[in-house]
Amino acid sequence: MTIDQVLSLGPALAKYLAEFADCFGRCEPSQHLTHYVRGQLSNLPRKSVEPIALFNNLAPRTLQEFLNTDVWDHRKLRDHVQQIVARDHVDPQAIGVIDDSGHPKKGKKTAGVQWQYCGRSGKTDNCVVTVHLSYSSFDTTFRTMLDSDLFLPEGWDQDRPRCRQAGIPDTVVYRPKYDIALEQLDRARANGVHFGWISADIWYSQKPKFLAGLEERQCRYVVEIPRNLQGWLYDPGVNPRHPARSVQELCQHAKPMKNQEWIPLHIKDTDKGPMVWKVKAAPLWLQRGDQVLGPYWLIWAYDPLHPEDEKFFLSNAPQNTRLETILHVAFARWPIERCLEDKKSELGLSHFEVRKYQALLRHLLITLVSHLFLARQTQRLRGEKPGHHYLPSPRCS
Repeated sequence: MTIDQVLSLGPALAKYLAEFADCFGRCEPSQHLTHYVRGQLSNLPRKSVEPIALFNNLAPRTLQEFLNTDVWDHRKLRDHVQQIVARDHVDPQAIGVIDDSGHPKKGKKTAGVQWQYCGRSGKTDNCVVTVHLSYSSFDTTFRTMLDSDLFLPEGWDQDRPRCRQAGIPDTVVYRPKYDIALEQLDRARANGVHFGWISADIWYSQKPKFLAGLEERQCRYVVEIPRNLQGWLYDPGVNPRHPARSVQELCQHAKPMKNQEWIPLHIKDTDKGPMVWKVKAAPLWLQRGDQVLGPYWLIWAYDPLHPEDEKFFLSNAPQNTRLETILHVAFARWPIERCLEDKKSELGLSHFEVRKYQALLRHLLITLVSHLFLARQTQRLRGEKPGHHYLPSPRCS
C-alpha cells in the first residue's frame, strides 16, 4: 500500500478501531490507540513512542503513559483481533504458523533481554525474543498475525527482584517457547479461529512435547525437520529389532525412497519464473519416549536449480492426503515469515524502546491490530485470486 492509499483509509480505520472501544474504560486511551495505529501505518522511518507521538502532535509522555500505566485491557484487544479473523476470514483449510523472533537491544533493563540466539541478526546477540502465531488463508492471499508474547529466559525467572524492577508479575515465569506457542494456539481456538493446518520451523519440530501437544489437540501439521531425525520407513513394532536411522540416510539409501522416481512439483510463480521442486515421500515411524508412533509422512524435497538446497518435512496428515497439499502447507511458512519481517520493519514491531513488561506487551498487541487492518485493506485493494493459483501441482510447464 502507498502512503496515499493509507491516508485515504481514514473512515475505514475509524470504523475498524471502533470494534476495540470496549477495551478502554475512558475515551482518552481509546484515542491513543488511534494515534498509535496511525503512527504504525505511516511512513515514519522509526516507529517508537516519540516519533509516533510527534507525528500525532502529542507529547511523548502521553503515549508512554498509554503503554505503561493507563488502565485498559490489552488482552481483550488481542481477543478482538482473533475474533475478527474468526468472523470475517473463515477458511476450513487455514494455516497457522508458529515462529519466534529476536529484537536486538542495548542494555540490561528491558524485560527479557539477555544474550541469546537472535534470528534477525543470525547470531547470539543481546536481544528480546518474542513468540508469534500467524494465520494464513490456504491460498495465502490473506495473512496476518494473531498473537505475540514475550519469552522470559530462565535467568530472568530465577531473579525475581530483577523481574519486579522490569514490571514482570510473579505469575509470569519461564516457559519453553513451544509451550508459549501451544498456549497461543489454545487462545486462538477459544476465540473461534479454526486451523486446518499448523506449520513450524526446525527448532519446534525437534521438541517432542510440541509435536505431542499438536497431536493431543488433533491438529494436522507439516513441520520442517533436521536431517539427523531418527526413524524407520517400516513399522518396527513395539520392540524394534533394528536401530532407527537418520532421515537423510533413509532418503539416500533405504529402498522405499531410493527406488522412487523424483516427482517435479510446481510450487508457485515468481518474478524469476516458476518455482519447481522435486519431491519424494514415504511413510515414517518415530520413537517418542518408549512408544513407536506412525505412520507419518516423510517428505524429501530439493530445488533442481540449486541442488544443495534440500529440505525434509514431517507431517501427521492422513496417508491419503495429496502430496501437493502437504507441500503447499510446508512452503506457506515462508510468506508468513515475510509477513513477520514486514511487521518488524514496516509497522515497527522491533522499534520499541520501552523497558517495562506491560508496555512491551501492549506494543506487541497493538501491532497485531495495525497489521490486521493492513492485511484486510491489502486484500481488498489487491482483489481475490482463485485458490488453485497457489496450490502446488504436478504441472511444470
